[in-house]
Amino acid sequence: MNDLALQAAGGVGVITAIIHGALGETKVFARARIDPARTKLLLRFAWQAGAVAWAGIGVLLAIAPSMISQTGRHWIIAVAVTSYGVGAGTNAYATGGRHFGWMALTLACVLALAGW
Repeated sequence: MNDLALQAAGGVGVITAIIHGALGETKVFARARIDPARTKLLLRFAWQAGAVAWAGIGVLLAIAPSMISQTGRHWIIAVAVTSYGVGAGTNAYATGGRHFGWMALTLACVLALAGW
């Protein structure tokens, strides 16, 4: 059951990352008026770096059950819960709780902790 929870946490993390990246490109930066253009480009890269990190952590969570090392598994979970937890908290605060992203990341945290 713990392994299934970790794999589910990884799947939720990857899906959330993909949605985060796509919404950033289609909704946020498509409408944003940021000058100079290089600053807008830098912000886009920073936005997408977060999405890539969340996806990478999701992949690590999904493969954690196949690891032999329990210590490695626990470190992956700790990093995932920290990263997703900060993302969930800042998302909930910044959007006043009106965006689904904080709920998805919180779910990933809960599932990862269930897989401890």
